[in-house]
Amino acid sequence: MSTPSKVQQVETVTIRFVGDSGDGMQLTGTEFTRANALAGTDLATFPDYPAEIRAPAGSLSGVSGYQVNFGSREIHTPGDAPDVLVAMNPAALKTNLPDLRPGGMLIVNKGAFTASNLEKADYKSNPLDDDALKHAYKVVAVDMSMLTEHALEGSGLSSKETARCRNYFALGLMYWLYSRPMEQQLEQIQKKFGKKPEFVEANQKVFKAGYAFGETAEIGLQRYEVPASKLPPGTYRTVTGNYAAALGFATVAKLTGKQVFLGSYPITPATEILHEMSHFKEHGVVTYQAEDEIAAIGSAIGASFGGALGCTTTSGPGLALKSEMMGLAVIAELPLVIVDVQRGGPSTGMPTKTEQSDLLVSLFGRHGEAPMPVIAAQSPADCFWAAMEAMKIATKWMTPVLLLTDGYLGNGSEPFKIPAASELPRIDVKYQTTPNHDGAYMPYKRDAKLVRPWAVPGTPGLEHRIGGLEKDSLSGMVSYDGMNHEKMVLTRAQKVANVIEDVPDVEIYGKASGEVLLVSWGGTFGSVRGAAEQLQGQGKSVSHVHLRWLNPLPKNLGAVMKGFKKIMVPEVNNGQLAFYLRGMYPGVDPVQFNRINGKPIKIAELAGKVLEVL
Repeated sequence: MSTPSKVQQVETVTIRFVGDSGDGMQLTGTEFTRANALAGTDLATFPDYPAEIRAPAGSLSGVSGYQVNFGSREIHTPGDAPDVLVAMNPAALKTNLPDLRPGGMLIVNKGAFTASNLEKADYKSNPLDDDALKHAYKVVAVDMSMLTEHALEGSGLSSKETARCRNYFALGLMYWLYSRPMEQQLEQIQKKFGKKPEFVEANQKVFKAGYAFGETAEIGLQRYEVPASKLPPGTYRTVTGNYAAALGFATVAKLTGKQVFLGSYPITPATEILHEMSHFKEHGVVTYQAEDEIAAIGSAIGASFGGALGCTTTSGPGLALKSEMMGLAVIAELPLVIVDVQRGGPSTGMPTKTEQSDLLVSLFGRHGEAPMPVIAAQSPADCFWAAMEAMKIATKWMTPVLLLTDGYLGNGSEPFKIPAASELPRIDVKYQTTPNHDGAYMPYKRDAKLVRPWAVPGTPGLEHRIGGLEKDSLSGMVSYDGMNHEKMVLTRAQKVANVIEDVPDVEIYGKASGEVLLVSWGGTFGSVRGAAEQLQGQGKSVSHVHLRWLNPLPKNLGAVMKGFKKIMVPEVNNGQLAFYLRGMYPGVDPVQFNRINGKPIKIAELAGKVLEVL
């Protein structure tokens, strides 16, 4: 074992694991993330999947990656540039080397740098023989393929099965490098592969071999330690945004005692919410995998009509397909939550890459005058709270609500402090049970806030009509009267505008006035907050406001923006929030900072742009 004097303490580290789709990089990243979560560090992750289901082995298009940033201080993002890059083949090296910070550590499986793999990655010569590479980075070339084979000699596993254990060699080496206890991973391997003892033994052997390589390597590897973060006291678990959203909806079912119904159609990157919610059937959650996007939202609207709490999940193209049925939910005034885990567009676009692609279609992308409340989660853990908030608004105001997340949040993970029951919001679900107008039931007789009553079909004496045709403003019967239509359109719009009573004022991170105000929304929170912290630390006049609510916008936003000479809006799109703010606040002309490359905004890039503006 290395002596304690050789262990160097560091505050934060960003590591990226990259390899072929079959190299198990997602598993490796997830397991190393788990180790750091158990060690008490704060963290954020960013899985990066290839778009092709089965790209040719060793090809540039088939590279899969997983980045984790962990540290003893508060972590906002998965990190700008990795400090350590673990590359399992030439294609992984070629596509990811430009991101490795100068002087960073490069760990490569040199056993995969065969003539065939080099050709697939379009290398004319072996980059590991290039002296420039060794001068630019600390290169650790390990023949993981050969060492894995040696560890499993006599195991009886096939060559293919042996090759699939290589990722545990890399994981073992990283455990040693960052001083994580080996025992917890050995237990996890036993748990994961318990039904196949031969795989338990094989993966444990290879993991130990990777750990031992770090201890015995003659290349003088420096060992590191990242202390635990000073997180608020409590019980934590690591969650992805998609799991957190599913957990939020399940919690709503538990809090209300009402059935939560999810009607959904599988689509990347939202499918996991459907998978995870299916595990909560004993807690009042019903899941239905529909044959298409339209049937999915239709089933959810039907469930809400029947008195359940309906929700549906989708991503970009699916949201477009659901637009007509969202209009139905608007005109019928039924509670419904639509979760849009945004991805690169238009059309099929880049299914596995993140993008804030759907703000404008969420605000305006429906036939006719069909306003809806729109909120956006800001982090993976926040998807839990956002799901509950969306359902609370939907049931309180009898309206569909759009909840925006994105691929970065949905697939990314971070620590989640499990809340006490007293910290959970109160969600009241009220049904009309008696006639409300001269002994009859009028489904569109509204209260002072313009909210119509919700009657469960089959309630004696409360028979009523509902549907997509315009309704009489009281009885709900079909009406083609123009003035009645105008009244209903304006009333529905005013009802959504009244939701402002549930929208908190924006909070300013930094001073209330100054040179530059950064305005972010959704998943850009971490990058923008990180840039604001960095710039404020340099004494720059920069503040930050983050928008959770997109419709209605917070009532103090206009006044806050007036306190700054420049407004800058960073977005992972081509300027949708900036366009929206120009329309909503005449005289406001934000400076745009846009990225549409399928990746989160980098703190350093944004900070550099702000310095240009200053």
